[in-house]
Amino acid sequence: MTTEQQFQQTVLAWYDQFGRKHLPWQKNKTAYKVWISEVMLQQTQVGTVIPYFERFMRHFPQVSDLAAADLDEVLHLWTGLGYYSRARNLHRAARMLMTEFAGKFPDNRDALQKLPGIGRSTAAAILSLAFNQPAAILDGNVKRLLSRYCGISDPINDSKTEKQLWTLAEQFVPRQRVADYTQVLMDLGAMICVRRQPLCSACPIATTCVAFQTGQQQQIPYKKPRKKLPTRTTIMLVLQGPQQQILLQKRPMTGIWGGLWSFPEYQNEFDGDIALFCQQHFAVTPMLIEPLTAFRHTFSHFHLQVTPLLIKIDQLPTQIMASETMLWYDSSNKQTIGLPQPVKRLLEKLKL
Repeated sequence: MTTEQQFQQTVLAWYDQFGRKHLPWQKNKTAYKVWISEVMLQQTQVGTVIPYFERFMRHFPQVSDLAAADLDEVLHLWTGLGYYSRARNLHRAARMLMTEFAGKFPDNRDALQKLPGIGRSTAAAILSLAFNQPAAILDGNVKRLLSRYCGISDPINDSKTEKQLWTLAEQFVPRQRVADYTQVLMDLGAMICVRRQPLCSACPIATTCVAFQTGQQQQIPYKKPRKKLPTRTTIMLVLQGPQQQILLQKRPMTGIWGGLWSFPEYQNEFDGDIALFCQQHFAVTPMLIEPLTAFRHTFSHFHLQVTPLLIKIDQLPTQIMASETMLWYDSSNKQTIGLPQPVKRLLEKLKL
């Protein structure tokens, strides 16, 4: 028996006894469910994903439902899950599936990877989990598992190391029980071979794991330190109307919070004269300008230091009422729109 065969048999035996078999996307499994779950699970833990997935499926049970939906509705359901480009790509891909593939998922890698948001590992997950085709995945859990098992001490976030891990991942893929094998790698990475304090005593492959045998579980995988994140600052204007409505502005499709509704941001073209800025841009005259508690929100590449200003006005301007890029958020009739989590939290704090 080869090393690869021994590995496959050992992890599959563990899966039969301990693996996760009742996750929502495993019930009445379809390629559509696998796709949605895999995209949601990018950068996000299973426990967080489950309620989002179940709510998403209630609204969009089929790919045709997702394709027919407005992007605002999709982003609304995604609010709080983060990395909103995933939701935008899901929506675009659903429309491509309807127009180019008659609503059916392609069962080959090249076609899958042409869909927005589907890379090499996600395509492999769909092929193996939905179509039971031999295909190697390499998400964060699998990188960690293989690095420790094979004793790879080179930086895991280096391109050479990733190439080495892809080669290993492909070597270990079995020809049978492919879906179970893919699932058990994810399960072991999420449940046993965790980032800190791995549960080596419960690991089925500990006796052949280089990191465990050499006592390097805490050192492997090694990640090159990230550069210190820069900090950007912004002033968000929380314009509040006479019936507690709040002005929201749709952000551009590219950049942070693309396509989501957020507070307008003050640009320092009026040398700190917020009232003049509001008159010029929103045709409103502030009755009160009051600073709210500042907060910091961290993205993958920078920190955003936000200073919100509550600006009360006594009349809603008619030109904004009819705008496609601005709306008055009404607490009594909450719109189905996508909101960044900090914006949603601030609206809730204002009791709207």
